[in-house]
Order: sequence, then structure tokens, then C-alpha cells
Amino acid sequence: YQRRVRGQVVDEAVKKRFDHGSNGEIIVLHQFCPWVSHLFEIEEQLSIKGQIKYTLFKDDSGQWRVQCVPLSESGFENRASLPEPWRGTRDEKLSTLAGINDCVFVHASGFIGGNKTFEGVMQMAQTSLKLFHNNCTTNNKSTQNKT
Repeated sequence: YQRRVRGQVVDEAVKKRFDHGSNGEIIVLHQFCPWVSHLFEIEEQLSIKGQIKYTLFKDDSGQWRVQCVPLSESGFENRASLPEPWRGTRDEKLSTLAGINDCVFVHASGFIGGNKTFEGVMQMAQTSLKLFHNNCTTNNKSTQNKT
């Protein structure tokens, strides 16, 4: 029963992934549950493997989290980690650095971060996506220039 409910929570989030202006790369769980294996199953079924980069959810304290989707279910490498300058930073220092109000933290490895509000955590995810895509574009151009 619990597995089915978790699957439904993740399935609903994937169906609504385009509601957040992120080209479908951000999902929002309306309740927290273990989500990684369910996401990988759903991506496989829908032929969208690798497209979703971040999962947003509310934690036990009522604050919001942005967690990076890993490259594999058991791996520690992410599809798109949170920005390196933010990593290991907290509270007001992080808010100033990121230009986003109410930041709480970004883990030193960049796999998860927190914000006091949904709007703030969404901004963290969207800003991270922009930086990720800009970095990918820059890396592709420098690779093309070498050939």
C-alpha cells in the first residue's frame, strides 16, 4: 500500500512538472516520501530518463528542500548539483550570495539545499538550472573550439 501511495505522489509530481516554468526539469512533491526509485521507474515508462534535475519537498520542520536527482539510484553523483559557490554556506550569507531570500543551507557536496519558503526553494532550483545550462553551453562551446 505505502509503495503504491509513494508511486502516486511521484507520478503526480512528474505529470505537473511543466507547471513550474522549468522545461519540466523540476518536480514538486505535495508530501515527502522516498522518491528516487519511483522517479526512475516513471522516467523509464515515459521515456524521459534524465530530464528531471531537482525534486522539491517540504521537510518535517515546514521548511522546503531542493534535492538533486542522482545519476543512478545508488550513486552519489547528480544530474545537476547545486552551484559550487553556494555549497557549505548557510542562512544570511547564502541568501546574499545566491540573491535569494530566506535560504537555510546548501550541503557541502551540493546534493541538497533548503529555504524557509516554497518561493525561495523554487528560486534556488531555477537559478541552479540556469547556471547548470549556462555551464553546459560554455563547456560545449569550448569543446567545439578545440576540434
